[in-house]
Amino acid sequence: MLGLKDLAAIAAEHAADLEAEVRPFDIAGQISFPSAQPAIMGVINLSVDSWYRESIRTSVESAVERGIELRAQGADIIDIGAESTLGQAERVNAEGQQQRLLPVIAELASQGVIVSAETYDAGVAKTCLEAGAKVLNLTGTADSEAIYRLAAGHQAAVIVCYVAGDNVRDVGDIPLDDDPIPRMADYFAREIETAGRCGLAKGFVDPGLGFYYRNLQDSAVRMRHQMKTFLNAFRLRKLGWPVCNALPHAVECFGDEVRSAEPFFSVLAALGQTDLFRTHEVPRVRAVLRTLGVY
Repeated sequence: MLGLKDLAAIAAEHAADLEAEVRPFDIAGQISFPSAQPAIMGVINLSVDSWYRESIRTSVESAVERGIELRAQGADIIDIGAESTLGQAERVNAEGQQQRLLPVIAELASQGVIVSAETYDAGVAKTCLEAGAKVLNLTGTADSEAIYRLAAGHQAAVIVCYVAGDNVRDVGDIPLDDDPIPRMADYFAREIETAGRCGLAKGFVDPGLGFYYRNLQDSAVRMRHQMKTFLNAFRLRKLGWPVCNALPHAVECFGDEVRSAEPFFSVLAALGQTDLFRTHEVPRVRAVLRTLGVY
């Protein structure tokens, strides 16, 4: 069982990384990184295949209403996706993604909401930025250079997700190292160097813990990997970019109380110095972070 000795050992071994500083930036002049108070990203899924049923909205009106609600609950950014990352989910082509995403982004942006668009397609990214998105949640590498240039041209930020494949829909197994951070750090270092050459000044690294890999179907294996990564995520900040973490589920442990899983994982992510929390449970995670801030 995880205990203070485990936390102390991590802190002692990587003490220098605890003080790592990231390059400051703001998004739309509304939210700054790094900050003493971590930020929250709420989630809207426009695909009926998404497993988190409470996040699904299938009309423009209901999605916009949900985005306004999430902001009122404490979300600083609203992340909108048009295609589920589940392996068996329907594929949505670029045109289909645009049809779902653009009207929602445009309406929320017109109301002052900071919107993130989840995509791995450069064409989709371009139209989302033109519609008013200020963040791109990049879930693939094939078009990364083009997407970095597009984001830089719009003074937008990019969340670079660790993906073991060309994109999140085309993955198999993920390397399960005893220490997952060095492999991730190498991956992110390459992407950050590429992003810099493309003029991108605003970015996050995201270990991609919400994605579905074939060799993470065993719940104990998956959760150990996730917990190790959350607690050690601070070590990625030495690359100069803040850390975003998508909070996963653990239905095998939580059962009917699965909506408590993301708040639980938010504690581990906070201990690992996460800067931006992506969650389907905004008010619950916000309450956890506010409570931790009392200490």
